[in-house]
Amino acid sequence: MPESPETHVIDYRAAEQLLAARDPRGAVQLLDSVIAAHPENTAARLLRARAFFAAAQLRPAELEFELVLEREPDNAFAHFALARTFERSGRPEAAKRHFRLAAALDPRPEYLKAARFDSGASGQDD
Repeated sequence: MPESPETHVIDYRAAEQLLAARDPRGAVQLLDSVIAAHPENTAARLLRARAFFAAAQLRPAELEFELVLEREPDNAFAHFALARTFERSGRPEAAKRHFRLAAALDPRPEYLKAARFDSGASGQDD
């Protein structure tokens, strides 16, 4: 049975549900066909990156997050998630850079906290 655009939308939505149900490997499997048919689909790539991260497949997650950021350099969530990936990979300096980019792009409390831009820091503790 040939795949249709509707099939890819269904697979994408099902992958979201699988990720929410803590089945990241199942999500990746569904997203592989979506991305093969639509390699430019940044939303599908971001979801697959999240699934790779949840499955502790850190190198594939890193590559997907980086690809998303090539296309959307102002995507604060992708910077934050890439930073978490670097953090889990034992690369704190790379993580710090992307935490700070995420916080600069979107001052959400969790981004600011991860970037260590908390409101109590004056930067004058020399």
